[in-house]
Amino acid sequence: MKLIAVVGATAAGKSDLAVELALALDGEVINADSMQLYRGMDIGTAKLTRQERRGVPHHLLDVWDVTKAASVAEYQELADAVIADVTARGKVPVLVGGSGLYIRAALGDLDFPGTDPGIRDRLEAELSAAGPGPLYARLAAADPAAAAAILPGNGRRIVRALEVIELSGRPFSATMPGYDAGRPALQVGVQLPRAELDHRIEARVDRMWAAGLAAEVRQLAARGLRDGKTASRALGYQQLLRHLDGTLTSDEARDETVRATRRFARRQESWFRRDPRVSWLPAGAGLTVRALDLYSR
Repeated sequence: MKLIAVVGATAAGKSDLAVELALALDGEVINADSMQLYRGMDIGTAKLTRQERRGVPHHLLDVWDVTKAASVAEYQELADAVIADVTARGKVPVLVGGSGLYIRAALGDLDFPGTDPGIRDRLEAELSAAGPGPLYARLAAADPAAAAAILPGNGRRIVRALEVIELSGRPFSATMPGYDAGRPALQVGVQLPRAELDHRIEARVDRMWAAGLAAEVRQLAARGLRDGKTASRALGYQQLLRHLDGTLTSDEARDETVRATRRFARRQESWFRRDPRVSWLPAGAGLTVRALDLYSR
């Protein structure tokens, strides 16, 4: 009963495959999408409805309030406990998500050094003022190995890496495990041709707009979404916050969400392609059968 992880780009069909695998293997799904951990962020994160879950238990959804900054270390503790519980009950844990670091936290044995609020706040202020570019350049000079493993636009991870370097005096890359660490698992990557994935992303954003994402963002804004360092940057949410603030029209927010999501999907694919343990399968007919065949080997 080894763990299965379903990974890949947003809109590739990961969530549906995870449900199919859980149904076939008497498993339970464990979320590894950083934004689906937030309560109330449903439409914009494509969180499966209870009907779409088809009776399969789903864990680690709706855990945090939108004002809380995401913590991979905290997520790892939660995931460890859920994986242990699911396995102890004789069920197969099916991990699913496109947040690469969260997948690794659940699968691996990441070392999480301490934090320093003063250093973190200073770096966060630099990030807000100048964007990730200058900070990424600083990281590349201080720790090339860490920079090579972090996407240049991932401001939060860049800030964390620089914080660890300044706090510990060690390279951040020293805390990053190799690809031979962690739990035994089958990692299934769902792949789509670029043009088809781009089309799916645009169609998904249109469905979110039609389903009332703007109203969802308005409700979350009343609950402090703008104060959430992580949640307020989520795709779709940050664009609609700008719409509510009057700096973007609804159409402009929609178009920017499509563009940003396509860029994000490319970064996701780049992240997961680095991991030699991922077995890539084309989306479409027979995907579940092919994944089950890999699991049975």
